[in-house]
Amino acid sequence: MKKMRLEQSAMVRIKIDDMDLGQIAKSGQCFRMEELEQGIWSVTAGTQYIEAVKEGEEFLFSCEEEEFKRVWFHYFDLEGDYCGYKKQVPEEDSYLREAIRCGWGVRILRQDLWEMLVTFLISQNNNIPRIKGSVRELCNRFGEEKKGRGLKMSSAGMWEEVTRSFKTFPAPDSIASAGLPGLSDLGLGYRDKYILHMAQCCSGPDGEKWMSDLKKADYENAHATLLTQYGIGKKVADCVCLFGLHHVGAFPVDTHVKQIITTYYPNGFPLNRYEGYAGILQQYMFYHKINRLAAE
Repeated sequence: MKKMRLEQSAMVRIKIDDMDLGQIAKSGQCFRMEELEQGIWSVTAGTQYIEAVKEGEEFLFSCEEEEFKRVWFHYFDLEGDYCGYKKQVPEEDSYLREAIRCGWGVRILRQDLWEMLVTFLISQNNNIPRIKGSVRELCNRFGEEKKGRGLKMSSAGMWEEVTRSFKTFPAPDSIASAGLPGLSDLGLGYRDKYILHMAQCCSGPDGEKWMSDLKKADYENAHATLLTQYGIGKKVADCVCLFGLHHVGAFPVDTHVKQIITTYYPNGFPLNRYEGYAGILQQYMFYHKINRLAAE
């Protein structure tokens, strides 16, 4: 466990290497991370909410130590050796080394499986702003309103706690019971029927067991199971495996990654060299591709 310090208001302050919340928010893996005022980032994950700000080499989180250890240490994958992953890339792979320098602070978040199933069904033939908009509207329509702890800079220049309202990610049965009419006007297009089917699949005790079994499966079996579901193809299955099941060997290939491979790896990306963590490198590649101009 990394060393943590508690603020007077019981907020957690901790040094974290290889993490940049702004880069993670723009990496295409999560769609409910938002920048607020003064560099404060809000993160809504399932039914949980937290805010964080970076000061120097440390992050300040709006939660107590118990909650951080129970929820957020795991969520931000702080047990992962991202420095070690980066060191495995040889200097002669100049493209991948540059991608890592560009997206050095990207980590693979350990996100909720159900939320990732819906999110990446929405992501098909879509872009990040539209995905975020659809997810936001889905939560506004079907999510439960809750109170969470946030951060605010006082007039004395000290961080203090503030109460925030947020919407949870909707439960499967709330979407299933609404049917297709309930999913209208959310910008989902043809994807609405895929989401409804997935909500029906994940509802009730049978749905909970299906998701529980999926979490226990290895990558090959999880991927094969996902491909049997209505609306899920290879790319979405790989995204769910990587971001919802933390199979970091999964390597999603979309149009951006296809272009990268065609340009820099005409003989194919060396997946065998990076077996077991190729998905982490894929995120550096993806981030570099879609954010390169902004970074420059």
